[in-house]
Amino acid sequence: MKDHDLILSDLAREAGMNPGTMSSIINGNRTLSVDQLDRITKAMGHPVGYYYERYVSEYLAEANPNWRRMSPFLHNCARLNKLDCIHEVVNLLMDKLGYSESLFELAEELFHEKMYQAAAILYENVAVSEKKQYSERLAMCQYRLFQTRQGDNQEKNYEAAVQFEIYVERLDEIDQLEALKDLANTYRSLRKWDKVELFAKALGDKAKIQYKLEQDHDVKKENLKKPVSPSFAYWAFSHLLRAEVCEAHKDYEKALQHTYTYADLSWVKETDEITLEWKKRYKEWSEANTYVNKLHAGEVGVLADYVAFFSSRKEETLPGLDNVIEAANRHHLNVDNILKQFETEILALLDKPECVGVYNQHFIIERYVHFTCELAVYYFNKSNFADGFTFLLNCLEKSTLINNKSYIIKCMRLYESYQEYASTDTKTAYRNLINEVDKDET
Repeated sequence: MKDHDLILSDLAREAGMNPGTMSSIINGNRTLSVDQLDRITKAMGHPVGYYYERYVSEYLAEANPNWRRMSPFLHNCARLNKLDCIHEVVNLLMDKLGYSESLFELAEELFHEKMYQAAAILYENVAVSEKKQYSERLAMCQYRLFQTRQGDNQEKNYEAAVQFEIYVERLDEIDQLEALKDLANTYRSLRKWDKVELFAKALGDKAKIQYKLEQDHDVKKENLKKPVSPSFAYWAFSHLLRAEVCEAHKDYEKALQHTYTYADLSWVKETDEITLEWKKRYKEWSEANTYVNKLHAGEVGVLADYVAFFSSRKEETLPGLDNVIEAANRHHLNVDNILKQFETEILALLDKPECVGVYNQHFIIERYVHFTCELAVYYFNKSNFADGFTFLLNCLEKSTLINNKSYIIKCMRLYESYQEYASTDTKTAYRNLINEVDKDET
């Protein structure tokens, strides 16, 4: 007020506040709320949050913390990504009893608003406070932390999955369906097939029980909690996953049995729009995977029909091409005409593989890395070393970015097998990528 020659009513007007309220705050007779702090900060010409660190030490660090004051402050800190302030406030609260439930509820709000980093801080602290209890809240905290820790680094994804899996059975039975699906999907993207089989089977068993319970009860009338997707969709997904496990183990006959199982959803009697959409989706997936299993088993006569199938479905292009190249390498097929047909799509994938339709980013990245590795092998087998090295380096680069060590090793072994055919530029590019790998290791 001195610096800008303002009287109290001027400052109150600039801040959009009542002069009496402003007077009480300035004279120390009224506690400053975070909303009032934001208004005064803006009136002073500073960005919102400018004084938050001091607000924690001067207003919130008191003997009896006021949750009504702290909750909006934490929410604001989350929006502004002031994570240090959140840590400070949470540390203050965790020394007091009774705040675990409030912090958990706020964490859920932030999670659903996609403020994952801020939510994770709260979940971590609630989990620590309840670690000695066999509680559903502890399990949900661990589930949310697993979800927030899923990213591009596949080693960290794996660590997060391993940490969470021991808690999945403690969740509410409805929440278990989505959690088991997420766990299986993470292990699927890592090609940890034994884990996929384990959680896919558990998912199928629980989904089957849940569907029967829903038939015995009117979920709408009884206002019962419902899963994110229809329970039959989880059951069908479990068989889709188990078919993939069989395919990975080259047991194509058993893979087809699982595929035919989830293809037949005639026993699902509901006719609502969501149900019909899921039934249509699984019918299409079963058609695609029937082609895939027959192709991998050596029935190359289905190749043309399979290409026709995925060429009209954008979300199936990458998985389709990946399956075609893998089969070509296994059965020594010439698929140059198919690669030519999808040349534009392959170049687009090289630029930036993106999730399309129902496939998440983890699935797409894993399939992309597998595809580029198989494509490098295909071209090397044809003595097309220029294209072979192009896709090998692309695979190595993406594998390094996502920290997938198994693919990094595959790329290094493949390069060693054909390095005598590498150009000077290729050798330089390879050395640079390997330096990045070494840097990450250290």
